[in-house]
Amino acid sequence: MRLTAVGTGTAAPTADAVNPGWLVDAGELRLLLDCGSGVVHRMAALGLDWRAITHVLLTHFHADHISDLATLVTAWRWGQHPARTAPAVFIGPVGTAALFERLAGVFGSIVTEPGNFPVEVHEMPAGAEVALPGGVQVGSFKVPHTVESMAYSIRRGGCRIVYTGDTGPDAGLATWAAGADVLIAECSLPRDMRPEGHLAPDDCAALAATARPGCLVLTHRYPPLDAVDVLGLVRSTYAGRVRLAHDGWSIELGE
Repeated sequence: MRLTAVGTGTAAPTADAVNPGWLVDAGELRLLLDCGSGVVHRMAALGLDWRAITHVLLTHFHADHISDLATLVTAWRWGQHPARTAPAVFIGPVGTAALFERLAGVFGSIVTEPGNFPVEVHEMPAGAEVALPGGVQVGSFKVPHTVESMAYSIRRGGCRIVYTGDTGPDAGLATWAAGADVLIAECSLPRDMRPEGHLAPDDCAALAATARPGCLVLTHRYPPLDAVDVLGLVRSTYAGRVRLAHDGWSIELGE
């Protein structure tokens, strides 16, 4: 599997990081995790083939994680020639089908019925596991952020990626993520600014201390963290491999 950070930013606009989006390439599967503002154009800028995406997996329904969904479907319909014909599969928490109906109410029926290709919307409850093309298994875990928020596990062969999405501290998440080759964790704000439902650097260190991933990848960092030694704070209590994600960062996982 190949994992690429498309967007590593937050709701605070910055020049170098668009909203959340991660791309997993595994055999015939092209899986996009979240699709926030700027993700579609960032894929083009990074030379990633947005046309070939087969599945989109949503963690929750905040705007910075879903606001490019209509842009992506519209690009598949009108932004390429010939237009897409392969099905587009969207998977998310319970409520995803209603989300797409609301998006169609804003952007028009192209979101759910683009014409040249079918849009499939599937809801995945917490604790479920589904098989995707390319020999990939996706599992879900409820996390404390919004009522629908999920973390996901993407496994192929002996390799596993865990993506927390947005989350607050949760001991169950740390246990569920144990042994992941890559753990993509949000790391939003310094301890004295962290709101409920998010992680500070020391929270990420505690998460990794239990999960013991092959690589802890920190993302979704708000601008106040620019004045903080994030790696130093995490490494002060966690000795494992840690990386700060940026748009375009990638890693290849052997299987």
